[in-house]
Amino acid sequence: MHFCLGSLNPVKKEALIQALKESGRFSSIHVSCENAPSGVPDQPRGFESTLTGARNRAKAVWHEGIFMGVGIESGIVPVPLTRTGFMNLTACVFYNGREYFTGLGPAFELPTEISRLVSEEGLELDAAVQAAGFSKNPRIGYSEGLIGILTGNAVTRMDYTKPAIHMALAALC
Repeated sequence: MHFCLGSLNPVKKEALIQALKESGRFSSIHVSCENAPSGVPDQPRGFESTLTGARNRAKAVWHEGIFMGVGIESGIVPVPLTRTGFMNLTACVFYNGREYFTGLGPAFELPTEISRLVSEEGLELDAAVQAAGFSKNPRIGYSEGLIGILTGNAVTRMDYTKPAIHMALAALC
C-alpha cells in the first residue's frame, strides 16, 4: 500500500512507517513524502487550525495510485484548568480521495515561558524553544522535539506522534 505523507519531516515519516507496521493491517507499505501546504499558520493555534492543517496536507498529497494521503500537524490548543492555558497536541488525518479519517495524540502543557512566547509573541514552537533557552537546535521538531527535552528523552517526538497515527488508523475500520 502506498501512503504519501504531506511533510518532509523525517520524524513524522519514521513515526508513520512504524505505526503502519505496528498496526499489522498492511502486507506491504511504501511511504513517500511531499512538502504539502497546510493552509494554516506555521504554528497552528486551536483544534480547528491544527485539524485543518492535517486535513489540507492529506488532501494535497492524495492522487490516483496513492492508497492514502496523510497529514500530521502539531498545534497549540487552549485547555482550561491548566497552568498556562495551552497544551501541545498532534493530529493525524488519512484521506482516501473521498473520506477523512482523523486521530489525535496525547497532549502536554508547555513550559510557562514557551507558552508566553507562542501565545503572546506569536513565535513558532521551534523558535520559542530556542528563545526560551531550552535548546540551541533551530529545528527541534525534526529531532527529539520539545517533549524529548522535557522528558529527558523518555518520550521523543516520534513516540509522541505515533499515537495520533494509531488513532487515525482506528478510524479506518
